[in-house]
Amino acid sequence: MRGAKVETQGMFSYVSPEQRVPQDHPLRAIRAIVDRSLAELDGHFSTMYSAFGRPSIPPEFLLRALLLQIFYSVR
Repeated sequence: MRGAKVETQGMFSYVSPEQRVPQDHPLRAIRAIVDRSLAELDGHFSTMYSAFGRPSIPPEFLLRALLLQIFYSVR
């Protein structure tokens, strides 16, 4: 079962990510591109998951996390 997109922005910090990342930071442009790409794949992701069972982490969240790891990993 595909999990729901639940935002937990205020759970651990009083400063939102929007306030932390400068407006001209390259991640903002990359996020816009990634959001468009993942929106196009939404239907494909939906067909991959069962209609019943325990909800998983949405694949969009996992792919975004992987991109951040790739961009900021220390080699």
